[in-house]
Amino acid sequence: MNPTVTKPTLILGGTGKTGRRLAERLTARGLPVQIGSRSGTPPFDWENNTTWEPALDGVGAVYISYYPDLAVPGAADTVGAFSRLAVECGVRRLVLLSGRGETEAQRAEEMLKASGADWTILRCAWFSQNFSEGFLVESLLEGEVALPVGSVGEPFVDADDIAEAAFAVLTQQGHVGELYELTGPRLLSFADAVAEIGRAAGRDIRFIRISHAEFTATTAEHELPAEFAWLLNELFTEVLDGRNESLTDGVQRVLGRAPKDFSTYATETAATGIWRN
Repeated sequence: MNPTVTKPTLILGGTGKTGRRLAERLTARGLPVQIGSRSGTPPFDWENNTTWEPALDGVGAVYISYYPDLAVPGAADTVGAFSRLAVECGVRRLVLLSGRGETEAQRAEEMLKASGADWTILRCAWFSQNFSEGFLVESLLEGEVALPVGSVGEPFVDADDIAEAAFAVLTQQGHVGELYELTGPRLLSFADAVAEIGRAAGRDIRFIRISHAEFTATTAEHELPAEFAWLLNELFTEVLDGRNESLTDGVQRVLGRAPKDFSTYATETAATGIWRN
């Protein structure tokens, strides 16, 4: 067992998709956890750097998940500043949740490496759980998903696989200085993914490709926070251009097994009733 985990692991974004799952895994093994969020004790806020040092007090490692996403301009500088402070405070073990094909995310990775930390990077594909724990749930319930993306393939990765990988690199030796690119086992277009969800849920759910202008207008109607609306547009206009249309062996390298397939995710998630009106 890695000695850093005898002290609490600070999980930034500890109530999010991967942070919550990581916290559950650490807690289940009797390992101490500290949730880094605005409602945490002590509170942590990316936008208020006076909250950073109190949150770092007494912790042995940090899982860094940046809100709303590392793709947002300025995220890399913020992550760099936090990483340097962590090292100054004696917290050297840092694990960064990063994104594939995102310029700012890759810049954040370089900032992390330059901080002097004992780093590990988990560079991830699109989460399968964006269909069940994110902005797409409402559209799936309505029976129609309209997005500005065509037939480009995405290797959707399961958040449980990411959390298990994070648990492994935090609790086992041999992962310092490693970058693991985590993907699912096959490429699916968004239309493919929606069709699989429809079959698993026993419903007819349509996928429609719309223009970027239509998508921007739709997000405006939903009155999303400005940074989140910008992020969605960035991900669909920039990141989903085919640059990530490839599979990697990251999950296999960390966990010694194949990643969870999207069909398994769809079947398990449909059983919860989340996609039924």
